[in-house]
Amino acid sequence: MSLSGTGNYCQLASDNGGSSCSHRHPWHTPEIDTSTPLAAGQLLLLNTLTGQKEPFVPMNQRHVKWYTCGPTVYDSSHVGHARTYLSFDIMRRIMSDYFRYNVLYHINTTDIDDKIILRARQNELMRLLEEDSSVNYEALVLLAKEALLEAKVKSEEKEMAIKLAIEEAIVKKDSRGKTEQEGLLEQHIFKRKKLEEDEAKILAACSSENEQTNASARASLLLVAKSVIAEKLDREKGHLITDHSVFNAHAQKYEREFMEDMEALGIREPDVLTRVTEYVPKIIAFVEKIIDKGLAYKSNGSVYLSLDAFLAAGHNYRKLKPAGPGGAVSTAAEMAEGEGALDTGAKGGEKRHPNDFALWKASKAGEPSWESPFGPGRPGWHIECSVVAGDILGERIDIHSGGEDLKFPHHDNELAQSEACFGCDQWVNYFTHTGHLHIDGLKMSKSLKNFITIRQALEANTARQLRIMFLLQAWDQPMTYSDQTIDDARSKETTFKSFFREVEALAREDYLNQEVGWRMDDADHKLAEAYMAARQTVHESLLDNFNTKDAMLALLKVINEANAYLRMPNVKPATLTLRSIAVYVTQILKVFGVVNGTDDFGFGSGGGGGADGKAADGSGSESYIGAMVNFREHVRNAALAAAKGGDASSAIQSILQICDGLRDDVLPTLGVRLEDRPTGTMWNLEDPEVMMKEMAEKAAKEKEIQIGKLEKQLVARTKDLEKVRSSMVKPQELFKTDEFKEWDESGAPTVMANGDPVSGGQVKKKKKAIEKQEKAYQDLMEKCGNNPQELLDSTQREIDAIKSKLDELSL
Repeated sequence: MSLSGTGNYCQLASDNGGSSCSHRHPWHTPEIDTSTPLAAGQLLLLNTLTGQKEPFVPMNQRHVKWYTCGPTVYDSSHVGHARTYLSFDIMRRIMSDYFRYNVLYHINTTDIDDKIILRARQNELMRLLEEDSSVNYEALVLLAKEALLEAKVKSEEKEMAIKLAIEEAIVKKDSRGKTEQEGLLEQHIFKRKKLEEDEAKILAACSSENEQTNASARASLLLVAKSVIAEKLDREKGHLITDHSVFNAHAQKYEREFMEDMEALGIREPDVLTRVTEYVPKIIAFVEKIIDKGLAYKSNGSVYLSLDAFLAAGHNYRKLKPAGPGGAVSTAAEMAEGEGALDTGAKGGEKRHPNDFALWKASKAGEPSWESPFGPGRPGWHIECSVVAGDILGERIDIHSGGEDLKFPHHDNELAQSEACFGCDQWVNYFTHTGHLHIDGLKMSKSLKNFITIRQALEANTARQLRIMFLLQAWDQPMTYSDQTIDDARSKETTFKSFFREVEALAREDYLNQEVGWRMDDADHKLAEAYMAARQTVHESLLDNFNTKDAMLALLKVINEANAYLRMPNVKPATLTLRSIAVYVTQILKVFGVVNGTDDFGFGSGGGGGADGKAADGSGSESYIGAMVNFREHVRNAALAAAKGGDASSAIQSILQICDGLRDDVLPTLGVRLEDRPTGTMWNLEDPEVMMKEMAEKAAKEKEIQIGKLEKQLVARTKDLEKVRSSMVKPQELFKTDEFKEWDESGAPTVMANGDPVSGGQVKKKKKAIEKQEKAYQDLMEKCGNNPQELLDSTQREIDAIKSKLDELSL
């Protein structure tokens, strides 16, 4: 479908990337060399360009050119980034290690961008403020309060603008615009609550009652007010930051951190890694080529792609996230996002059409710039990916990947400028986008300040557990990061590890006994069938849009069936079949990156020790000998005590405790895991650090459970104490308070303290309360033998004892 005419833009009835729509722009299957037959089984890939799963056909037989948008390095990467890059790492591993495609994988780092400029300027201004001794605590208090007030006014204005936009959308019956603005309002309300939290901290730090020294009070205030002060300083003095090194140092710091995070997550390095600032000359040449074709224009030192000219040339726009029928191509909010966080100055007719977007931005004061034929400036947000990917992978790309939020404007604008430059109608054959990662009901985002950094996540979880968590989710769908999802991943990890250990023990035992099994009964046949069914399911799942969730569930299912088989009575395990299952599961987990070959996870990994008797920590056989000698001594002493006339049952109990101590406390430090089974004890070698961590986690959970029980006991006993205190009041004394001055013989008040009579209805209520108190008082006297004070004291002692235990556990 070709479109022409000013403002004649093609739209879609739906933004749902997972559904087909007749309004979509044309997409055609890539041409291939038909002389090469396709491999058995066709890989299907959800292509955002069509909104449905398409047969994956690389342009050059089994060679795949794959580009993924890298990070904008202005802050620490969070778990949302981990979700994206881990998902693509898994898909890349499956593509190359399972389906055996030859993949050239390219990632680009955005090291110059509006967000980087803003953050670098703000950090530099805050550094200068912190070092400026002339700004004392009192002056800083005034600055913080002014900045806070400005932030609140700005927040209120934005909220009013969003609500007005919602009302306008309702009047215009623009359901798409209304939904978009409602989403923005939800995010804004979340930000407003964060600002309110910051306000409370700032006002507390500004309090005159602050007991800190002037210097420490200043430092505390700078810490809690950094966000609002930095924004104020940037508005007023950002134009004064002109040193390029400020921006370069900021980007380089977070680029290094990102690469370290990727390594910590076990993500393979790309085959090619590029950086925007190293491509500025080629970016300028790229933009000039589009201008020469008449598809872009210069304006006040900036360059914009002309959508009217682009469409008139027969191209299509907004392929990934088309606008709704009858609406404008881009809303104001979308265009604002497309142009970046800094005002480009595109006002007063600088753009020929409001939806045109910047290829090159004229730099203002406080922004880095490069010389160009268009004037001093910097690359637009979208142009970088087109240039670097075009340079490395060529004028046609098999796969282009990124996060869901990059569909529009970033990727749609990429497509437009690339197709304008290269003169093609399909620069990318397959677009893949990972779903959002949600936390607390909202997309994890730095702007919302609701993110967990990758480093924070790795403090509480291993890289393997995070990878398993993402493997258990569909890569192209939203998911929630929560205690439940990570606990589920940990549980699955334990299932795999336990199965591998079990089969290793069986294989070792059969080898020692020279028995590996030479027959198959019904149970053995069912196990073999389950194994083959799992292999088939895994294969079909991976062909179906890299469906790792179903593939993982198939692996876990065959393990559960194998475990059930092993628990069957009177069954001699078919060790060879079990070993084949364990080997296969390990192979698939290697493909997924769960088994990396350098640790003790997986079948046949060797565990935490070796055949030479040396522990993983290098302590050697001396540690084992010492443990055994110590164990023998304790058992011998217990037996001798019983032989000398001691209590035999007590000696037996003592010996059992010593055995359990060996299993639970001693051998784990040596990397030996014992598991007591009805058929005997199974042992395996393990990494001592892993076992010690497990022991620490188990102790922490037991401690948490104990604290929970004690806290419940404390609440219950506190209620008992209050009940005793209230029941100790004699019924006739219940209302003998300053509120009244006369009472009847039962103790019910009749005259208020001011001389007014108590109403009849109130007197009735008071008498009922007295009757209730009479019963409570009598019940108490019977319970405590007319000595309530003793009960009160004993209850208080119990409460004190519980509090003491809680204090001990809290240390």
